[in-house]
Amino acid sequence: MPNRYYRPSGDRDEYVGVLGGGAFGSAMAFLLARKGFKVRIWARESEVVEAINTKHENVPFFPGVQLPETVEAVSEVTQAAKETNPTIVLLAIPTPFLRSFVVANREAFPVKVPIVCLSKGIENESLCLPLEILLEELPGKYHKFLSAVSGPSFAKEIAQGKPTSVSCAAYEKAVAEQVQQMLSDSRFRLYTTQDCLGVELCGAVKNVLAIASGACDRLGYGDVGRAALITRGLAEISRLACKKGASPLTMMGLAGVGDLVLTCSGSLSRNFQVGRRLAGGETLEQIVSSVSSVAEGVATAKSVMAMASKLGVDMPICKAVHDVLYQGRKIADALEDLVSRPLKEEVDQAVMDHLGAHHGHPTGGDGHHQSW
Repeated sequence: MPNRYYRPSGDRDEYVGVLGGGAFGSAMAFLLARKGFKVRIWARESEVVEAINTKHENVPFFPGVQLPETVEAVSEVTQAAKETNPTIVLLAIPTPFLRSFVVANREAFPVKVPIVCLSKGIENESLCLPLEILLEELPGKYHKFLSAVSGPSFAKEIAQGKPTSVSCAAYEKAVAEQVQQMLSDSRFRLYTTQDCLGVELCGAVKNVLAIASGACDRLGYGDVGRAALITRGLAEISRLACKKGASPLTMMGLAGVGDLVLTCSGSLSRNFQVGRRLAGGETLEQIVSSVSSVAEGVATAKSVMAMASKLGVDMPICKAVHDVLYQGRKIADALEDLVSRPLKEEVDQAVMDHLGAHHGHPTGGDGHHQSW
């Protein structure tokens, strides 16, 4: 029986390009080097390039993890994305900077090679998801090769070899399957879907909800409080996703409930820690200035509420987070308002209608099929 995971043959060097020198990009570089690929990782910061090439460790953003010698850092995008004819390219650029990065480097991407987006969030100005940004800014010859990977994962635990399962979404089923084979091994498993919209919305909104969960934890709401927040938060994601045309079933998978549970519970979650620190009395400015890594939920809270307002979707937990972050609302008051809301049915009728109304393959806003 053939190996169910793709591995380089050994007859020649096979390269992977990783664009982005943060913690998650470094963890994926570690994973692919473990599979036998040679990896070139592009980093904007010269200190990251130097640390990886001299110490085999991303000291600024991923300290304490020894990277394999087959991971090399470079300072030019083309060196990682094109020069070595990579088998696959991973984009690990924070969403607020994704569009400007792609615009500046359109000619650096290889053609007919899977491009895997690891970015999470919703762009504030356009309300575009990461793949929507790529569709707008990359020429059409790249579109069928785009995919997104999202799900319950922490960079540190990927590098430690902890069993991890995530979703891989692509517009083309064959591309999702190709990425699945290339990235999967016995400790990192990918499951495929064509619901790109649903997977990316889950990956964005869960970070906002994690801030609320961290605050609840610090204020002593207990495990039952966290369970309620996660469940009602999932309802908010479902309402927004259905309104946008995604599948409600995606909310029940790894990118949905799986990632939401982890991000709202795990001590390694940056967004969870932001919520705890806010509830402990620190200001947002103090928290942001004290960390090197991005907590995506802080910026995403703005775009989630803008999208919800535009679409007429009720998202009270996300609104509470937004009001605490940007309107000076006290956390205790925001949480008290949530538990004082009028009683209602558990399942939103709009979600039920959406689930029952679609039997084919609805399309997302870009016209691509969202296969359920």
